[in-house]
Parts: sequence; C-alpha cells; structure tokens
Amino acid sequence: MGRTLLRRAVTLVVLLVGLAGVAGLAGFLVFTAQIAAREPSSVKKADAIVVLTGGAARIPDALALLAEGHGRRLLITGVNPSTSSDMLRESLPQSDADRLIACCVDLGHKALNTLGNAIEASEWTRSQRFRSILVVTSSWHMPRAMLELERALPEVEFVPYPVVSTRMQAEQWWRDPPTLKLILKEYLKYVMAAVKIRPAQAVAAPGEQARVGP
Repeated sequence: MGRTLLRRAVTLVVLLVGLAGVAGLAGFLVFTAQIAAREPSSVKKADAIVVLTGGAARIPDALALLAEGHGRRLLITGVNPSTSSDMLRESLPQSDADRLIACCVDLGHKALNTLGNAIEASEWTRSQRFRSILVVTSSWHMPRAMLELERALPEVEFVPYPVVSTRMQAEQWWRDPPTLKLILKEYLKYVMAAVKIRPAQAVAAPGEQARVGP
C-alpha cells in the first residue's frame, strides 16, 4: 500500500513538473511572438513620445520621430542624473538636435528600471494632459514596457515603436546563445512583472544616483 502511494505521488510530481514545463514553453513562444523582427514602416501620430533608456539606437530614433512630427513633446525616462541636456546634445547625430532638445525634450532622472520608467512616464503624461503616447524601446523590451505603462496609465492610448537590433533581425536568432539568453532573461522579467513581483527599487530617492537598467 505504501509503495503504491509513493508511486502515485512520484507520478503526480512528474506530471505537474511536465505540465509546468509545457506551460512555460508555451508562454515563452507566445512572448517571442510579440517581439517585432522589423521596425514599423508607418507610425501613427500621438500627443507625445516616451523613450526608455537602455539601448544605443533608442534615443536617436525617438528624436527622429519627434522631428518628423509624430509627437509634440518627448520624455527620455531613466536618464542618469549626471547626464545633462548638453551632454545628450553632443552625443546625438541629428543636425536639428539642438533645436529639438531646447524646445521639446524632457529628461527624467528618477527611473531605475522598467517599472520606474512607467511611474516616471505616468507622472509626466498626466502633468502634460496627454492622451496618447508613442513608446520607443527595444523590440525585446517592448512587451514588458507596454505591460507596465498600460497598467500605470489605463486611460492613455499607447502606440509601440519597437527599435529592432541586428541580432533580432536574424531569422534564427534562437541559435545564437547570447541572444537566446537575453530573451529568456527578458521573458522571466516579463512573467515577474505580470504577477507583480518587484525585487528591485523602481525609482531613485531624492539625491540618490540612478543605476538604470531595462
């Protein structure tokens, strides 16, 4: 009798582990299906633009969208406190970067991670009374960014503009170990965000140096 119960218990554990594995794999496949392989050919205009720091091409792309009139104002959220508008201007290739930064760009220094980006963006959006936001971030980061932003600002329309890196344009990116590791790590962060597991501080305290991460 005891051995029968033990076998049943072991079978049940194996079954549960197998089901969890299948559910995890299915969730990962659904998640990867949300990651864009190409940047959008056309972009819907919005009241403003929010770009989340963390990728090399994000800010130049956001400034280009601002210059093309896809939003009236731009928030760069998650900027290191030591970074000034002058330093940002010097790092940008656009010929009209000076004009854009002077008139239409705000720097957010509080956000430490994606949740912090959402908090910072929500405060800015509500203070400006914007109703639609064009979101610029890396394609692999977009699902989590949209999750946090839509949760923080359910009354606002968000339009994604995924910035696609060369590694994500590859037809079989999953064969590249560093890229696969990046996406698996992002998937775990997405799951944690979905169930509201918050292991890290979201925004910097007054006077605290930001350590920004996507």
